[in-house]
Amino acid sequence: MIEDIVLLSRLQFAITVFFHFIFVPLTIGLGAMVAGFEVKYWKTKQEKWKKLAQFWGNLFKINFAFGIVTGFAMTFQFGTNWGQYAEFMGDVFASPLALEALIAFFLEATFFGIWLFTSYKKPALKAISMVLVSIGTMISAIWIITANAFMQNPVGYQMAADGSKVLLSDFGAVLTNPYLWYMLIHTLLAAYLLSALFMTAISGYYLLKKSNVDMYRTSMKLGVYVLIISAILLPTLGMFYGHYVGQVQPVKAAAMEAVWESGSELPMYLIQIPSDSQERNLVQAIGIPYVGSFLLTGDPRGEVTGLNDVPEEDRPPVAITFFSFRIMVMLGIVFILEALAGLYLVRKDPTMESPKSRKYMKLMLYSIPLPYIAIMFGWAVAEVGRQPWIVYGLYRTSEAISGIPAIQILFSMGLLVLFYLLLFFLFLYLMKRAIIAGPEVKEHA
Repeated sequence: MIEDIVLLSRLQFAITVFFHFIFVPLTIGLGAMVAGFEVKYWKTKQEKWKKLAQFWGNLFKINFAFGIVTGFAMTFQFGTNWGQYAEFMGDVFASPLALEALIAFFLEATFFGIWLFTSYKKPALKAISMVLVSIGTMISAIWIITANAFMQNPVGYQMAADGSKVLLSDFGAVLTNPYLWYMLIHTLLAAYLLSALFMTAISGYYLLKKSNVDMYRTSMKLGVYVLIISAILLPTLGMFYGHYVGQVQPVKAAAMEAVWESGSELPMYLIQIPSDSQERNLVQAIGIPYVGSFLLTGDPRGEVTGLNDVPEEDRPPVAITFFSFRIMVMLGIVFILEALAGLYLVRKDPTMESPKSRKYMKLMLYSIPLPYIAIMFGWAVAEVGRQPWIVYGLYRTSEAISGIPAIQILFSMGLLVLFYLLLFFLFLYLMKRAIIAGPEVKEHA
């Protein structure tokens, strides 16, 4: 029965977080780009930059609003489904979340309002406000990921005398936690990649319609340039991130590559199907020598601890972790190829009117869901791969629940799913309406 409550509580929180994170990366990435358009208009007074800021700013507003609404639902669950966790982590968790609210949220909310209701007759105020909103979204990410990084790699703490909770002893160590900075930069790059692909695709939609061609050529070029930078930096950083995970979370690292038997000089298999129940890979073919050890340790001859040398109760769900990681990596390759194709076309065909360019723009429209999928699977690797620990090595997920009846969790989860479905369709409707309306809209529409 306890196992059912844990599973349902995890599932409900996963639904809450995944739905919230639909809006977060586009808010972060678009915020930075809109801030750039606002500054450009302030400096040049060219109408093109004003229209770009208005159009992409309208899409940013929708994401920002939905992100705030869905973010509140996560905090409520700490007091309902995860009461024991809140008790155990409260002393450490409180500081970054309080700072996120006091610094980042107030900064975002205050200057978002100023930006929203400031006329373009005051371009300096509008530009500065949007720059501060963009900075606020990134500061918010820092504090949220600070809390998550402690769960992944606890530092700067001591246990209470009775062992019932962790006490913050060194806030500086928490802020300099290497896991924090690997995860933060990886998350921000993913947000910029998603936003760049989204901007490229929507700009291509208008170029296919031959509407506001000069304006959307500009935003498409920006999208392609940001896309290729982020698409290349993400796997580069990800490689070092993987080496670090191999040091602090060796069991997660082994699950990412489905390594069951300990060894060195391990290959990476291009075809693998792991089985948790049989504790082995059902299929394993086309191995690339040394790559497995290099990915997990940074050394082609590095020693990797296999899953069979870890007690079963300390292993994460291997198949979920493994396939989530592989899907994320494969999509990362797709993004690099799309970025290279886009760079080639914007240089070879600056007008973007050739048949190849038109095919590319259609392809990018169909690709909009892909970075969302990659990000969700990336978070699945981070969070599922940490199991069975909610605070790695210190506190098990099964100990962190409130213990409320399973029927209550099912009821609240059903209401949550229904509410989120309504919100999602409303979000799609508002985004579609704003995209179709184009740049010729009133400032506060």
